Amino acid sequence: MLVYNTTYQMDIDDARNFVIWIHECYIPQVLDDGTLKSPRLLRILSHKDQETECFSLQWEVENSAELHKWHVRQGMKLNDELQKLFKDKVIGFPTLMEVIE
Repeated sequence: MLVYNTTYQMDIDDARNFVIWIHECYIPQVLDDGTLKSPRLLRILSHKDQETECFSLQWEVENSAELHKWHVRQGMKLNDELQKLFKDKVIGFPTLMEVIE
């Protein structure tokens, strides 16, 4: 099992709208596809300053091939939508991690 994490940083003024969009639009659309599962949205507390907020959005995915298919099929479109809505106010970077039990 892999964890697909995207860390987002934004101005504090945009954080509330970002969280609403993630919960109401992004997560439901991703869940409808069925490839990524068990979403978790977390607020990052370390390295916090007074002008920005940081969040981590995590998903479980079976393998990197499935993640790649999802990214081509849906992920790029959702990233474009994020850019249209928030422009340069939200920056995100992905990390793929393996669960070690």
